[in-house]
Amino acid sequence: MSDCLFCKIVAGEIPATVVHENATTLAFRDINPHAPVHVLVIPKEHVEDSAALAEAGLANDVLLAAAAVAAKEGISESGYRVTFNTGEDAGRTVFHAHAHVLGGTGLSLRLG
Repeated sequence: MSDCLFCKIVAGEIPATVVHENATTLAFRDINPHAPVHVLVIPKEHVEDSAALAEAGLANDVLLAAAAVAAKEGISESGYRVTFNTGEDAGRTVFHAHAHVLGGTGLSLRLG
């Protein structure tokens, strides 16, 4: 999708700090981190949300990439959170499915 920020990152048109990549996913540091480790994991194929991600058969790829990111970032043992924000009420601003991998500190259970 030509006007999608994350598609432009996949295409190399916009720079990002990539921490993991494979054939179907790309993981890069969030530019507005909410934890010491805050990495976004996206499918390289444009899909709009987590439901579409599952329908496209890419959910497993994204979750495996999230686990690989956690291992690379050294937070597998201490714990990490993987979240998908779906829809505007969840605070999503980029309409390309993406998982947030958060960790590196104690994370609050607070929602919002």
